[in-house]
Amino acid sequence: MTLEFESYPEHVREIIAAALAAADPAAAVRRNLQSDGRYLTVGSEIYTMNEGRVYLIGIGKAAVTMGLAAAQILDDKLAHAIFVAKKTDRDWLTEIESSSLSLPTFTLFQSDHPVPDEESVRAGTAVLDLLYQTTADDLVIFLISGGASALLAQPLLPLADWQALTNALLASGCTIAELNTIRRQLDMVKGGGLARAAAPAACASLILSDVVGSPLEAIGSGPTVITNERPSDALAVLNRYRVQETLETAVWQNLVQQLENNQASPLPEPTDNQHTIIADVSHAAHAALTRAAQLGFIAQILTTHLEGEAREAGRFAASLAKDNPPGRCLILGGETTVTLHGNGQGGRNQELALSAAVALEDWPGRVVVSLATDGEDGPTDAAGAVVTGETAVTARQHQLDPIAYLQNNDSYAFFRELDTAVANERPHHHLKIGATGTNVNDLVFILTYFTAKMK
Repeated sequence: MTLEFESYPEHVREIIAAALAAADPAAAVRRNLQSDGRYLTVGSEIYTMNEGRVYLIGIGKAAVTMGLAAAQILDDKLAHAIFVAKKTDRDWLTEIESSSLSLPTFTLFQSDHPVPDEESVRAGTAVLDLLYQTTADDLVIFLISGGASALLAQPLLPLADWQALTNALLASGCTIAELNTIRRQLDMVKGGGLARAAAPAACASLILSDVVGSPLEAIGSGPTVITNERPSDALAVLNRYRVQETLETAVWQNLVQQLENNQASPLPEPTDNQHTIIADVSHAAHAALTRAAQLGFIAQILTTHLEGEAREAGRFAASLAKDNPPGRCLILGGETTVTLHGNGQGGRNQELALSAAVALEDWPGRVVVSLATDGEDGPTDAAGAVVTGETAVTARQHQLDPIAYLQNNDSYAFFRELDTAVANERPHHHLKIGATGTNVNDLVFILTYFTAKMK
């Protein structure tokens, strides 16, 4: 089968669709939650349902999708549900009310991401209040997905200080694991806080992983995962990235004082606390691999642990594209970071793609795709971008300097202006697929085609 470069937009769409289908939250829940009326299987654990109540707590970008699938399975065994979702264009309340499920009482919160807001705190209060009422006969099923760290909060700092700290860390270039180390020390619902609040009830967590390698304590900052971290671990991260220099003096002093006064939780330790990863970037990558092979590519997954600076990862992706012969599809999964140097707008996937476009300039037959599986890259309406060896050339023809945009961390504006300039002449570079309802890290696809101008 001959793979024509002109077909790359269709190939990209089909590979992305396959990857997202494999990370479908509802299907993942249905694979890991079953009920036969008397016994309830959650992951690999079996629970006997007698007089106890079953509570459902969904937190994250996939909270409603996962929650509705679980509620359908639990049916009349479900006593109460709380869903904490991200504010998006999707009408979550209507989706719940039109689901034809006979849900018992439920509460929906819609809060901000990646910086928590007042609704995040209200949601944290409501979840803790519910968990404090549980007994040893009860079972709490937690459905945790990407974004949970911001969407549910009960910070030990004033909210304004907590927001300032979050913004400083997001701009620092620290990894998500390092950011969550700090969150676990300064938020009552993180680092096992929800499991402690639920004790002595049994807890079972079904987790859609958005963290490279799927360490349990890092996903959503581990709301049901007990850790042995100490305040000094958080302080080490703050010092490593010189966060003090970007915060107001009063905020920094309050933060340090809180860490120094931080004491172990007086709540009981949970004794029945199970965790199951139900989908991650590996599932999505393997589905993309299968679809690429069906399309005729020789496909290979290089890694599902991609990390580092987005622009460096973009140059790396471009070098792989240059080295590979036609007919190849290379797949990488993971999550990069962006250290802000400018004042532009973008996200790690758009910055990765823009960096790749610069490095691929005038290399024909190469395509690099960088995608946030949740459909939202940074504070933008784009999931990422698709670039080719023609992207930078075309941009310069329309008086757009890709390097200047990259230096200003302004990848969103670059692709917006470029797509406006080329209009219907060329396929769009921006990937705008809307909120997908899932979140399993990012994916990078590198496609190579034969052309007469191949170097």
